Amino acid sequence: MNTPTLKQQLADYKADFIERVTPERLAMVETANAELKATGIETSALQVGDQAPDITLPDAQGQQVRLADLWKDGMTVLIFYRGGWCPYCNLALRAWQQQLDALTKLGGKLVAISPQTPDNSLSTAEKNELAFPVLSDSSLDAANGFSIAFEMLQPLIDVYTKAGNDLPVHNGNGRWVLPLPATYVIGRDGRILFAHKESDYRMRAEPADVLSALESLQGLA
Repeated sequence: MNTPTLKQQLADYKADFIERVTPERLAMVETANAELKATGIETSALQVGDQAPDITLPDAQGQQVRLADLWKDGMTVLIFYRGGWCPYCNLALRAWQQQLDALTKLGGKLVAISPQTPDNSLSTAEKNELAFPVLSDSSLDAANGFSIAFEMLQPLIDVYTKAGNDLPVHNGNGRWVLPLPATYVIGRDGRILFAHKESDYRMRAEPADVLSALESLQGLA
């Protein structure tokens, strides 16, 4: 049996979510996504050809990882996700885990970044059985460096609080700030070769499509 694409898994979860929630909550989500998109954040975020910021972040064990040290030896795929509390993020992380061998064969590396604390990043890695680094961006240095950080709207803050997702505590920075779900491919010189950003957190780059792009970009890295 063929494994469903990430796009199909996300669509299935979204359909189930629509069945479970009230029309008012669904409307709130749609409005928040539309307002975020209207800010122009997708176009103001770092684009193909831009230089990726040289940032150091702790991994799930608290060890410091310099991003530039990762891509200097070969192309690196950076995945920005919201946190282990987000079911869409977990689907995306597991889909990438399934493609890890294919990425490695192409000479690429994979790193996931969220604003979670290292302890919460460790929980996410263990829950999803991830064999790639999961970095903690509680400082928001990476999210701000790639220009994908945004302040959450109060109606969504109220919903997340009622659901028990106290992000200021979960992320250890006292702020209701998240990154856009984004996928970047960085070349050896730190230049962005591929960029996919989504204001709708229910949508993500398809790993197989990113791998195809990486394969065609190998000569440029």
